[in-house]
Amino acid sequence: MSASIESRPPVTYVPLSDAVLPAVDMSIPPWPGEDRTSGGVRMHVRVTPGPEGGETAVYVHGLGGSATNWTDLAALLSTRVPGISLDLPGFGRTEPEKDFDYSIPAHADAVARFVRGLGVGPVHLFGNSMGGAISMYVAADHPDLVRTLTLVSPAVPDLRPLTSRMSDPRLAIAYLPLVGAPVRRRLAAVPVEQRVLQLLKLVFADADRVPQSRKDEAAAEFAERARMVWANPALARSTIGLFRSWLVPRSRSLWALAPRIKAPTLVVWGSDDRMVTVRKAPRTARLIPRARLLVLPRTGHVAQMERPGTVARAVLGMWEQVDTGKW
Repeated sequence: MSASIESRPPVTYVPLSDAVLPAVDMSIPPWPGEDRTSGGVRMHVRVTPGPEGGETAVYVHGLGGSATNWTDLAALLSTRVPGISLDLPGFGRTEPEKDFDYSIPAHADAVARFVRGLGVGPVHLFGNSMGGAISMYVAADHPDLVRTLTLVSPAVPDLRPLTSRMSDPRLAIAYLPLVGAPVRRRLAAVPVEQRVLQLLKLVFADADRVPQSRKDEAAAEFAERARMVWANPALARSTIGLFRSWLVPRSRSLWALAPRIKAPTLVVWGSDDRMVTVRKAPRTARLIPRARLLVLPRTGHVAQMERPGTVARAVLGMWEQVDTGKW
């Protein structure tokens, strides 16, 4: 039986690397994308080039996100590793299989099969928000696939009112039977630029830090997904799947799964995260046996987008300590 959280050692904080990194350029375009089939799973991926013959990073986005959420962090880490950023089934440009059930375990299974099919050895796995929960499942159930794990505001159980975590409170009823259809029509009538601003204000501590090029990319993604008949159902069903993962019996919760993660783990959280409270950060880091914690001030739910340089230095700090046996 695992030790209780009270008996676990205090949280250890991660040192930042002194490595020289490229300058942060938050205006670079997304990395080129392609459809790729691996392990019997087809996903649209964005590939960041890096040194050949070494380790590989795999990036998993959050609910409502896409592979483009990792553009800046992947660029900074590309001097060390190539990267593959995934569009999960039903997100970005990955059209889901007709029978995909959108539960967190189903998403995790798809990621694990895809990563195993790559044949690149254990990878440096990254997950943000829902992608963090998915990555926790992958690391716990498939330890041979994961060299290190980086969790950015992982979607661990947080049962605060949902309306406080939505870019528009009407989203809470948008997918209900009967009453949802007119609400969806009204939401669709909101100008794209306004929807983008609402979302950025929700997930960033300071939306003014987002360059106009990133806002334009987000607007283009909104417009593109509006033309995909499977996009909204996939978002709705994945949202339900995430909430269900929070309501399962304790023995099957993420809190019970966390102690099974063997990989060296970096947990990153923004102090101003509105989506998953930073109060969950110490518990998450304590429950994962080889985890260390980085809490970033004046940062929201997507630290890899808002503070890519600091997150990159923390990741490199972890990798350096793992390589020297100090983690």
